[in-house]
Amino acid sequence: MIVLVMGVSGSGKNTVGEPLAQRLDWKFIDGDDYHPPENVKKMAAGTPLQDEDRWPWLDRLNALLKKEEDAVVACSALKEAYRRRLLAGIQECAIVHLRGSFELIRSRVEARKHRYMPASLLQSQFDTLEPPADAIEVDVSRNVEANISTIVEQIEARR
Repeated sequence: MIVLVMGVSGSGKNTVGEPLAQRLDWKFIDGDDYHPPENVKKMAAGTPLQDEDRWPWLDRLNALLKKEEDAVVACSALKEAYRRRLLAGIQECAIVHLRGSFELIRSRVEARKHRYMPASLLQSQFDTLEPPADAIEVDVSRNVEANISTIVEQIEARR
């Protein structure tokens, strides 16, 4: 099974995804590691990515995920079209949507130093977000460990 942990920047995709993968004893994949250099340059300069910037990145991740049996992938996947492209051809998958208020997530983004994602792009992420249907919904204001337990229970119920 592939578990996509998705949400806006600062929602905790890695904070939840890495320990979730450890708990399940699955591989963890950070989608940010697969952005092409031109995407990283754009984001670092404060320029939001466009769909045409994302397609090659999502296709690269999809090819990688198709080779995995059980893995957790952290990826913003803000639009339904992105999630479809990312999970195309993957038979068994679940989506975990990390959601929280703009104020909470902005405070997290402002308090951290990300490789290339400035806080100035957060509003564009909220504007782009299309909440997924049939996802495991996680409130990021809750304790990470409690959220991981909830996600594991729901994944096991779906298998």
